[in-house]
Amino acid sequence: HIFAMQQATAPMGEARSDYAIFSVLAQKLQCAEAFTEGRDERGWLEHLYEGWRARLPAVCGSAPPFAEFWQRGVFELKAEGVTPQVFLSDFRADPDRHPLKTPSGRIEITSETVRGFNYADCPGYPVWHEPPEWHGAAMAAKYPLVLLANNPATRLHSQLDAGAYSAASKVAGREPIRIHPRDAQSRGIAAGDLVRVFNARGNLLAGAVLSDAVKPGVVQLSTGAWLDWQHLTEIPAEGGYQESRETCFHGNPNVLTADCGTSRLAQGCVGQISLVEMVRHDGDVPPHRAWQSPHLL
Repeated sequence: HIFAMQQATAPMGEARSDYAIFSVLAQKLQCAEAFTEGRDERGWLEHLYEGWRARLPAVCGSAPPFAEFWQRGVFELKAEGVTPQVFLSDFRADPDRHPLKTPSGRIEITSETVRGFNYADCPGYPVWHEPPEWHGAAMAAKYPLVLLANNPATRLHSQLDAGAYSAASKVAGREPIRIHPRDAQSRGIAAGDLVRVFNARGNLLAGAVLSDAVKPGVVQLSTGAWLDWQHLTEIPAEGGYQESRETCFHGNPNVLTADCGTSRLAQGCVGQISLVEMVRHDGDVPPHRAWQSPHLL
């Protein structure tokens, strides 16, 4: 499908589009004609669309002229007679004529190249390593809950966290954290309570949501709550806070997750899973400052 992304609302205040901004910059740099080629935004959309329409393969059908497309808002591309794309189809049909981009030209279960790196956690063949943080780790004796930090449903990462839609999802003014009713009961936590979540790296405040959609021993807290870091000196360590630990009063799990790669070779993100403990917050409720504008001098 091809969609016409039409303007939804007039610009607020003195806001400008990217094209308008760069057009003015190009004018100040005395290269406006080379940049705009005499076209405004609508002119560029039509120019690019018509150029693409002229090159559209016949098997995809015919696209309407730009004016008709813009009025319709959407149209569907056809792909009649097109052979479905199959992964490694050429290699599967004739491995000798279409080798893969591996040292052997084949699918490799073991890799002498990776083995040659001499990385302790990458022996050159598939192997299971015990995760540093899971229910079977020694650390689980002190921090028995596995925290899953997923992408949020009410915003894109941290964008528009202060917006009405994301703000409406907050619990007790903080980011919601889901916990199984059995785990909540054993900790004296009720739905809507303000809770402290902590491990050796940091602490945060969140709003409890009881749900059997998470397994016992697992809690879920989305990423992207705007960081509200404050320095704590008066809350004792046994309550979940310690002066040397980072603390977010809004519920950002970054203060709890490890800053390391999945392996020396891959360097993927391990921030989705951490071991934590959770207790009900019975003390004074600190102010929520994540959405406040900074003080300008």
